Formats: sequence, C-alpha cells, structure tokens
Amino acid sequence: MTEAELLNRIKNDPNEFAELFKSYYKPIFGYIFRRTGKFDDSADIAADTFLNALEHINSFSYKGISIKVWLYRIATNELYRYFKQKKRRNRLIERIDFENRAMFNNYLYDDKIELEKELQHHDRFITVLGALKTLPIKYMEVISLRYFEGKDNKEIAQILNMNEGTLKSLLSRGLEKLRKKCNQI
Repeated sequence: MTEAELLNRIKNDPNEFAELFKSYYKPIFGYIFRRTGKFDDSADIAADTFLNALEHINSFSYKGISIKVWLYRIATNELYRYFKQKKRRNRLIERIDFENRAMFNNYLYDDKIELEKELQHHDRFITVLGALKTLPIKYMEVISLRYFEGKDNKEIAQILNMNEGTLKSLLSRGLEKLRKKCNQI
C-alpha cells in the first residue's frame, strides 16, 4: 500500500492510523531516544509526536514531502520544545487508548532493552552524545539526523525545512564543534 492510499484510508477511518503508527513508531522513537538518551522522556516525546500527527492528519497533503518526513519534522519540533523547556511531559502513552495495550507495552519493552544495550555497549557513543547535547540545537538536529538516523542531506533539508547549502554549512560547523568538545573529554 502506498502512503497516499494509507493517508486516504486514515482520513476515511481514523482507526487506520494504527497502520501508520506501526510503520513509523520504531524509527521515530529511535531518533528521539538517541537525542535524549532517556527512555521515559523519549516515550513521552514519541507519544506527543504521534498524537500531534493524529490530530493534524486531515490537514496533511502531499506538498513534496512524504508522511515519513512529516513525522520526522513533528518529532524534531517536539524535541526542540523538550530541550528548550527542559520540563517533564505528561505520560500521554497511558492516556492513549490502544486496542492491544499488552502488545504495545511488550513492543516498547523490547525496544527499551535493545536501545539500552546499544547505549551500554558503546561508551564512546555516550561520550559523543553527551558532547552533542552541549551544542546548540541547530547543530544537534543536523548531526543526529545525518549520523544517528542515516538520512541524506536532501531528506534532512526537507525535515528541517532548509536549503541544502545551509544544511551543509551547519553540518560542517557542528561536526567541528563536536570534534573539539570530544577532544576535550
């Protein structure tokens, strides 16, 4: 099924949003978790991302970006709010009514274990993540999307709604700042 077909199904029946959730939750959650390093906060931010998407899905239309890029944009905006405000979010996951809560909880638990093992086995990753968190948000975003999420410059530019030249400049400056911070540690 194409994204356009899925979008039409969701607009006709909001219960079909579960398909979108199943398809994109894990990469969106991983993107958020690798930025925050905190499982519970990441779960809250991911919940906010998908709740925001569900609330605005009827106004989404293809304008040169895919649903996946749109979700990454929402997640990036939610991360921006998280880092800017530095406040704990309500646990929206507990308020969302899922048909199969046990399956969802198992899915979250499996992801938590997998991602925590990844972090535990990569001390250097933790060092880099700590240094990355000290950079201005504009650099954190481009470095995270490029190197943690494996996005190419064109897709990052779409997600962050900027031209590729600006992105390349931010990426270059951000990497230089990150190298300096990591060498100081």
